Amino acid sequence: MWTVTTLLCVAGTLLVYLTINSLYLRYKHPLINVVGLSAAVIIIALLLCDLPYTAYEPAKDIMTALMGAATVSLALPLYRFRKLLLRDAAAILCSVGAGAFTAMFSAGLMVQMGGLPREVAMSILSKGVSIPFAVQLASIYDGVPSLAAAFVVATGTLGSLLGAWSLDCIRDTAPFSRGLTLGTVSHGQGVAAALQENEEAGAMAGLAMILAGILTAVFAPGVVWLLRILA
Repeated sequence: MWTVTTLLCVAGTLLVYLTINSLYLRYKHPLINVVGLSAAVIIIALLLCDLPYTAYEPAKDIMTALMGAATVSLALPLYRFRKLLLRDAAAILCSVGAGAFTAMFSAGLMVQMGGLPREVAMSILSKGVSIPFAVQLASIYDGVPSLAAAFVVATGTLGSLLGAWSLDCIRDTAPFSRGLTLGTVSHGQGVAAALQENEEAGAMAGLAMILAGILTAVFAPGVVWLLRILA
């Protein structure tokens, strides 16, 4: 049964999101990150109100339950741009595949070169995909699932914070390529950032997120083998 505290937490979270989202749409500043800034504001509010996380958790569970419907709704922009997807299917597959492989291999190699334990390298391989993919891959290749999840959250936050700004720096203004980039490297948070720009970028990001998850699982055995050779 929902309590007053739960309802207030849900309403407060929604208000924070809408406020920060409106600020981003108005000023387009990279530091006005909906995910990162909203989380910071909510944490500060809980501390000021002396509310433990256990009091906020029921509200979190309610909002998490709605993520399924939100994920399914990503099919709508994909359907609207289906002709574009079919026309450039080969280019999309190659670019997302190259991005997914590079993200995995470069992260694992840097961790190995830094002298960190192998478990860390196996946990960071799947940082560019959503948490369910990352946790499963970490379990299969002797990584640490909780650490893999932390890498995913950090990657998504940084990608959504700096991704669009980085693309602006190289003067990439095409919704097609911007969406593919954000979805490949920043999974769900990248999709959210792309949708804030326009529907085409959001559709490309949603497709890239799905493909990156599948291709990361496909590439994982080969990347692990390469890292063992280079160890």
